[in-house]
Amino acid sequence: MIDEDLKIIEEKILRGERLNFEDGLALFRCKNLAAIGMLADYVRKKICGNNVFYNVNCHVNLTNICVARCKFCAFGRDENSTGAYAMKIDEIISLIENALKSPNMGGLHVVSGLHPTWTFEHYLEILNTIHKKFPALYIKGFTGVEITHFAKISNRNVEEILKELKSAGLQAIAGGGAEILSDRVRNLLCPKKATADEWLNVAKIAHKLGIKSNASMLYGHIETIEERVEHLIKLRELQDETGGFQTFIPFPFLPKNTALENKISQTSMWDDLRTIAISRLMLDNFKHIKAYWVMLGVPAAQIALNFGANDIDGTIHKENILHEAGASSPKFLTEEKIINLIKEIGRVPTLCDCNYNPL
Repeated sequence: MIDEDLKIIEEKILRGERLNFEDGLALFRCKNLAAIGMLADYVRKKICGNNVFYNVNCHVNLTNICVARCKFCAFGRDENSTGAYAMKIDEIISLIENALKSPNMGGLHVVSGLHPTWTFEHYLEILNTIHKKFPALYIKGFTGVEITHFAKISNRNVEEILKELKSAGLQAIAGGGAEILSDRVRNLLCPKKATADEWLNVAKIAHKLGIKSNASMLYGHIETIEERVEHLIKLRELQDETGGFQTFIPFPFLPKNTALENKISQTSMWDDLRTIAISRLMLDNFKHIKAYWVMLGVPAAQIALNFGANDIDGTIHKENILHEAGASSPKFLTEEKIINLIKEIGRVPTLCDCNYNPL
């Protein structure tokens, strides 16, 4: 990008004018990371001020047994494979009770593999049990991929599935499973799970029912820059229609222990920071952009808070899925550590639940 191109984009941003597809491409081709970061930080401050949101939460990964076996995933297993597991109810309760020893524990993040024999009723029973046992905890759970799977294995439609999950205690939907919203990419890497339109349809119906959701993008594998920009625009268009997305989470691809390990290198911090910054600039109708410290690493996530992000996720308690793919970050952070990371860059730590209600 020449300086004049960047100047034109800057002028559009300062006027509050929406960036288009060509602007997104130009930003991804730009080598002036500092300038992109400065623009993203300007927009971040304008939209949401100096608060950085975090929560004290616990990840509950119910099972790693999965029929999808995506090429970018290091977590999924066949049922008889080494390391395969499927948590029982008492194990789930024990995990949550242990997490509750942390002060300010506010929410659960419940996701898992697409188990070949578990019925939707079994997932529903797990959710019901958790909600009845821990009624004060906010439950964010299941991705658009999982919910599409539930509909297919139970011969119900997505709306019926979501209504039952909501009645059982679900308060928000996890943002995973979007990967890249291109069926070219999905057919090559994850053909056994929800299509791009199916994932978007789950979000659309959930928002209609008053269930907030998150959105994500897994980047740095076989997608093109054009597909990254198209992904962001598809999310922006649905947000225009429903207003139900709460946060956007850019996930850098971690290749270790995946089918792509020997073909693709891990993304650079440069790519990670520009992707977060461009996400802030393109997603003008998203209030929150997450710097997910588990995948970025703690130092990079802290820097990303000056590149458009205003959410650093949470304490996690115990993360499994991404560490299988070689995440070098800790499996959890203390609340004190998160608060200090935020204060160190001069921002305001803001404890919240999974719906961004300040606690």
